[in-house]
Amino acid sequence: NLGHLFVSPLRPWEFMIALTIVSLLRTLVGILPAAFLAAPLFGVSVWETGLPLAAFFGNLMLLGWAMGMAITGLILRVGLGAESIAWAAIFILAPISAVYYPIDVLPSWLQSIAWGLPPAYVFEGMRSVLFGQGFRLDLFLGALGLNAVYLALGAATFLYNFRAARIEGKLLQTGE
Repeated sequence: NLGHLFVSPLRPWEFMIALTIVSLLRTLVGILPAAFLAAPLFGVSVWETGLPLAAFFGNLMLLGWAMGMAITGLILRVGLGAESIAWAAIFILAPISAVYYPIDVLPSWLQSIAWGLPPAYVFEGMRSVLFGQGFRLDLFLGALGLNAVYLALGAATFLYNFRAARIEGKLLQTGE
């Protein structure tokens, strides 16, 4: 449990790295079988699109890690009640992240907000690849740049809340 981890010599940044590695492994366990089954069952082969699609998917993973670090830090600090922030974030971000439709159908004021989020670049880039318009380096680099900012903010939020939880004696109260 977390109590045992936090009395060990484990450093917070090592904990963050371990969380990202575990999330990558869990994603691969879920994605690879689905990718192999999609072709025979649905006639869709993600392998044909190749590296461009994987590059954009990697950007989604980076944002997931950034959000995961920030929310994990909040959970350590304030408890499991902060877990609802993770679920709320998904439902708030999805409609303005170009998941369901292109960014240009949004009102102009909402487009500005959407372009401040890495998934907007990712899904617009994926849409470009899937519709045969090719790999858009500008969208890839835009997502990568924003992800660098969000990763730094996520790591800083985790480290700040971890330190505060340690000072306040809350690390051993978090449970499993």
